[in-house]
Amino acid sequence: METSHTLQLLTTLFLIFAAAKIAAEIFERFKQPAVAGEILAGIVIGPAVLNWVQPSDITTALAEIGVILLMFAVGLETNPRSILAVGKTATSVAVIGVIIPFILCAGAIWLCPPLLGQPVPAIEAIFVGATAVATSVGITARVLADLNVLSHKASRIILAAAVIDDILALLILAMVSSLAQTGGINWLRLGFTVLTALGFMAVVIFAGQRVVQKVGPKLQKMRMRDPLFLCAITLCFGLAWVSEYIGIAAIIGAFLAGMVLADLSDQSHLLHKTESAVNLMLPFFLVNIGMQVHLDSLAHPGTIAAALLITVLAVLGKYLGGYLAARKQPGRIPAQVGMGMVPRGEVGIVAAQLGLALGAINQRIFAVVLFMAVATTLIAPPFLRRLFAGETDAATDETPLLRVE
Repeated sequence: METSHTLQLLTTLFLIFAAAKIAAEIFERFKQPAVAGEILAGIVIGPAVLNWVQPSDITTALAEIGVILLMFAVGLETNPRSILAVGKTATSVAVIGVIIPFILCAGAIWLCPPLLGQPVPAIEAIFVGATAVATSVGITARVLADLNVLSHKASRIILAAAVIDDILALLILAMVSSLAQTGGINWLRLGFTVLTALGFMAVVIFAGQRVVQKVGPKLQKMRMRDPLFLCAITLCFGLAWVSEYIGIAAIIGAFLAGMVLADLSDQSHLLHKTESAVNLMLPFFLVNIGMQVHLDSLAHPGTIAAALLITVLAVLGKYLGGYLAARKQPGRIPAQVGMGMVPRGEVGIVAAQLGLALGAINQRIFAVVLFMAVATTLIAPPFLRRLFAGETDAATDETPLLRVE
């Protein structure tokens, strides 16, 4: 029995990793983003097509580790001062980018009974709007790292806005979930979560670097092998745990952990070590997104039409929100920011699964949201590649150390 379980596990790991890397290679040869290929690999080997691998607790855990390590690596290349410098613009991008898609998608699904063939309750429409507001910072960060533009001003705006966006989205989701469960909102608990999250981020950003600068040199005197890297990874998972515990996404804690280590003299050493871990674990995150797709849920023509409509509105809502908020920035930055905020990825999928578990949405609405989350994740990378064409970090005299393949 134990041998059978081990064999099944190894088969799953092999299929996911091999399919992801083969698809990434094919897409790169056709000058398309590898991230899109790896997500499509999940669709092909998952329940939607071949059904070789199905989502499980193991694949979900590996996916979570993958995106946490990615955000830690991105944080290592992100100086807190550079993020704070674009804070005002990033906040506008996040706020406007939450309001527009929420109104568009909630309003559209509420007016969709002709397509879905059934009345749509207000709570269901509100939940769909809530699933459309969060940007997948992990997907966007992966694309920006692949394009070597993490130091670009537009990238800094996107990353900062996506972090703020995730916090806003989780708060909205908490309110909608409370409405679905109790018919009301616990404002006291919500306010406490907001203050805790802001306090946590402020302490990490402003005090974390000072602590690290003092403690960092002492870590090198420890007798374990590669103490700095091991302590850095411990900090990454520790802050990720704190983030999850206080009610915000674990990836935000991982990103902050990387940022507080960004000024270390051994930062390049940390990046090169983390890069290998990211390349090992990230395919599980991307393939897991594709494996969530079940094509049979879209069998009804009305469901397909509703899914396409919500996807278009979700893309337009985020793009317009980012573009309008960054419209005073020079060159292609407004368009780059707008498109960088489009992917929903795992955030939209988790939100949809929560809505289904709470009974706030039915199976057909779940299929619509799932389609939107995966489609927006596939749509954005090719456009980002075009929008950032010719604008690499090398052109700004800043050499990126993170290379995710």
